[in-house]
Amino acid sequence: MDADIADILGLFSDEERARVVEKAMAGHDLNVDEIELLLKSRNQDLLALGIAANYLRKKTVGDIVTYVVNRNINYTNVCILNCSFCAFSRDYRSPEAYFIPVEEIVKMAEEAWNLGATEVCIQGGLPPKMDWKFYPKVLKAIKSRVPEIHLHAFSPEEIWYGSKLSGMSYSEFIGTLKDAGLDSVPGTSAEILDDTVRKKISPGRISSSEWISIIREVHRQGIPSTATIMYGHIESDAQRAKHLVLIRELQKETHGFTEFVPLSFIPYRTKLAEVVGGPPSASEVMALYATSRLVLNKYIKNIQVSWVKEGPRFAQMLLDFGANDFGGTLINENISSMAGAAHGQFMSPVEIRRLIVEAGRIPAQRDTVYRTLKVFDGIQSSTPIPLETIKYDETKFGNYWEMVRKWRYKA
Repeated sequence: MDADIADILGLFSDEERARVVEKAMAGHDLNVDEIELLLKSRNQDLLALGIAANYLRKKTVGDIVTYVVNRNINYTNVCILNCSFCAFSRDYRSPEAYFIPVEEIVKMAEEAWNLGATEVCIQGGLPPKMDWKFYPKVLKAIKSRVPEIHLHAFSPEEIWYGSKLSGMSYSEFIGTLKDAGLDSVPGTSAEILDDTVRKKISPGRISSSEWISIIREVHRQGIPSTATIMYGHIESDAQRAKHLVLIRELQKETHGFTEFVPLSFIPYRTKLAEVVGGPPSASEVMALYATSRLVLNKYIKNIQVSWVKEGPRFAQMLLDFGANDFGGTLINENISSMAGAAHGQFMSPVEIRRLIVEAGRIPAQRDTVYRTLKVFDGIQSSTPIPLETIKYDETKFGNYWEMVRKWRYKA
């Protein structure tokens, strides 16, 4: 056994957790029970888990932290569903309801391109009596005006809806979108891939099997997608573990996921707020990120931290819990903001790079499918900044910094 790995395993207070981590670091797949055990890690074992995840991250992808310059376009907030976790959607009769015309969406995409964006992410609600032709129409219109921009568009839920409205099969409808210019698909609407949870928080939405079937077909047609989990509401650690296994097994089959994105549930303006209280704790978030790296490392090497959900400083810290991507600039972000997220709708590339450098990593701009466009060094030095200069709430993170000082740059 590698001496560094042996030393990391020695940091665990619980021998069973150490055994599971050793198995993962040796490249073996973990089962649901083993993953659940890691997700429950707290205190010393949580910090040791983070060090193990950080070690694997460095071995797999090195010290570069990537980001993408993109713009979110949420074209409508009108939706036939009434999901209890969503604060964004509105009934079509609401005075707050909107639907952005195609020409305006094209202008927004063109503006983003002129500002340096390489991607627009297009998602929205499911309006009643919607013309299914909107989906391919908006893709064609953008590509005709800005042919080089990457169209990251339409969740599996929207693909399901468009398929039903058009009378096409999933395969036919996805093919229509691909012909219209679809480049990749956001793997949202996954929430927790467990139907007992889905029926409680989002009755009427696609089932776990439908989400998997749509993503499988997207990948079969050569279209990449992201993978997500939206956690911290009513689900259990066992259900989170099951979700990770489903994502891993689908990736082993299709190889179509570009990244995994853990999304903390923001409850404040949602119907679920009365049930769950606040968002997941810092310990839950750290355990989810670190465990995701150990579970998915062989199959999905990119794990994205959501600065919108976690805030810039906590997002920085999660780079030491297995994450290697800082997400996008967004330019417009409405869904998390409407739910009460406190960290804004836009972060400039300069600010993202500053946060990455502060965290002792090397910033690099990427495109949607993780091709490196530019690595920033020289003026923005890749030399690690001393950890003492990074200020965090020590009451929340305990003696993590003392432990990580020893391990951060060893791998």
